[in-house]
Amino acid sequence: MTARPLAAAALAAALLATTATGCAQSVDPIERLGRKAAHAAHHTRTHPSPATDTPAYRRWGLSSPVRLAPPPHPRRIRTAGPGLPPVVDRVPTHDKVVFLTYDDGAERDPRFVDLVRELRLPVSMFLTASVVGPGYAHFARLREVGASVQNHTLHHQSLRGLPYAGQRAEICGQQDRLRERFGLRPRLFRPPYGTYDTTTLRAASDCGASALVLWTPGEEPLGPGTIALVGPDDDLNAPPLVERTVQLLREVQRRGLSVGRLEDYL
Repeated sequence: MTARPLAAAALAAALLATTATGCAQSVDPIERLGRKAAHAAHHTRTHPSPATDTPAYRRWGLSSPVRLAPPPHPRRIRTAGPGLPPVVDRVPTHDKVVFLTYDDGAERDPRFVDLVRELRLPVSMFLTASVVGPGYAHFARLREVGASVQNHTLHHQSLRGLPYAGQRAEICGQQDRLRERFGLRPRLFRPPYGTYDTTTLRAASDCGASALVLWTPGEEPLGPGTIALVGPDDDLNAPPLVERTVQLLREVQRRGLSVGRLEDYL
């Protein structure tokens, strides 16, 4: 931690994740969908896009271009056990790179597509079918501008303790749904609320996941390998998705870090 005032550290911690257990369990994702969509629509009406004759990074309120990390040399990540995928909450690397991840698919601000396109941000979207609902077209546009789509189950229920058949249905079911929508089967899987057990790992592996991805705890400072869960996403008083991302990018730049594509490192 640097000697920067504590406010900056608090901001970074708040932006990384809502709680130590991930997506807030106290608020249903479907409810968040309607509330955040209305919030984003209001913000878009009251905060029009800036003029387009200035550099993209300045239009989004940044002082310099976002540094993007090149793909690393191939590396091997320790697995959770024989035949099981690795579980990561921080990428094991000395590269000064962080990773931006987003959960559920409840927030679908069109400006976020513009942000990802104009700044060429390598973001990873972990989608839940029941939350995305009819909104897959939004994520198709994000894929077109470089975002990746990954698995976050069909119904966003906690998997730990469920029988194998139930866990497999949740994970493989979303794999199939994403293949139908996008023509791909994701390699990465994030369990809802960050809860899992050995059965989860077996089911994820059997469904084709090569890694189970958690996130770096929000109280830890940004640093090499941080997997940032950009939150909070269920607080009506929090800034919209675009503003939260820009705030995090400012902290990334202040710490001299770059943004990498998570799939290149796992």
